[in-house]
Amino acid sequence: MTWNKEWKALGWIVAVFTGVYFMPLGSERFDGAVMESLYLAQSYAREHVLLCLLPAFFIAGAIGVFISQGAVMKYLGAGAKKTLSYAVASVSGSVLAVCSCTVLPLFAGIYRMGAGIGPATAFLYSGPAINVLAIILTARVLGIELGVARAVGAVIFSVIIGLLMHLMFRREEGKRLAAAPIGDTSGGRALWKNAVFFFLMVVIMITATWQNGGAGSFQSAVFSLKTHLLVAFSAIFGGVLVLWMNIRFWKVLSAAVLVFASSLVAPSGIIIPFVVGMTALSVILATGEGESRSWFDSSFGFAKQIMPLLLFGVLVAGLLLGQKHGSGLIPASWIESAVGGNSIRANLFASVAGAFMYFATLTEIPILQGLIESGMGKGPALSLLLAGPALSLPNMLVIRSVMGTKKTLAFVGLVVVMATLSGILFGAIV
Repeated sequence: MTWNKEWKALGWIVAVFTGVYFMPLGSERFDGAVMESLYLAQSYAREHVLLCLLPAFFIAGAIGVFISQGAVMKYLGAGAKKTLSYAVASVSGSVLAVCSCTVLPLFAGIYRMGAGIGPATAFLYSGPAINVLAIILTARVLGIELGVARAVGAVIFSVIIGLLMHLMFRREEGKRLAAAPIGDTSGGRALWKNAVFFFLMVVIMITATWQNGGAGSFQSAVFSLKTHLLVAFSAIFGGVLVLWMNIRFWKVLSAAVLVFASSLVAPSGIIIPFVVGMTALSVILATGEGESRSWFDSSFGFAKQIMPLLLFGVLVAGLLLGQKHGSGLIPASWIESAVGGNSIRANLFASVAGAFMYFATLTEIPILQGLIESGMGKGPALSLLLAGPALSLPNMLVIRSVMGTKKTLAFVGLVVVMATLSGILFGAIV
């Protein structure tokens, strides 16, 4: 056993040294790909970690502490009614409207709390795929046909993929759920109180990441109230922490003062006050006892598990595929030439390429717009729309750490195959 570990370590050392030794520094393609990798990582850090992932980690941690395992089993467990569990999983995903990486802490939370593999993977797919704003923007920019096809396909996908995952792994899931102890960790609070608590956290996350819909639109008018809405929701959330979650009033008040002071220092944006608020909440929970400390430990556990894998996956995706300012090691022209027409090869290529690329929420639409203008067929476009937002290389790495290699390969395979078949059918119709 010791020799095996030594040989593995030696193999990694030799591989890394060889890669560094023969690194083609000075090559325009390689240097550009490295910059694309760093650009994508920076973009991800600025646009998603602070406003999306941080609150997502707190939500996932709270799921494990404030929601009873019995409640999860009732609505999403293997023994729950299929119509109820899959309806809840799909609706939850459409309401959250998160990207393929932000949904991961939430998926890990409900899966570890006892959700069945079917409803859990239905939620995993529906979160980034059934994004109401993305579907509306798709119809507006890419055409009503693609918008409707994306909406219908995503809803059907989430249910079918969940059902197939349940059938494929029903025996393993039965053993997993039978071995899991059922306990109530709700702290004796009424269900509606926990519902309000989670609703506020989700609304705060959505409001913080709200993007302007354009001048003159209704969304733009509402967007002008973004800061006021965020302050209002945060104030209510602070009251809930004090009244229902047993957090001391002076701690919440101190956090509110710090957030207000930071908003005076940086009045033009919400990132600094938001980060100050998240940091203050972390300190409050970390220095607390009982449920507070458990909430922090659970949230930090998700962050330690997921963040390194996400960073590695984003860097690799940017290196290979680029997309921010230019091409990666794989030229964009190759992708564009490979997805013209409506052949099986074109649709399969679009599905696989979309599955490995990282798409931040809504970024798939302008990318697809450019590909379609370069000759991409409507079928492959739908294939990429159905596979891309729901999967990415960082997403796959984290899913594997949660439910294992076999289930991850099955989930990814189902998404790719169904996206390919849908693209072929749609291309034939239009």
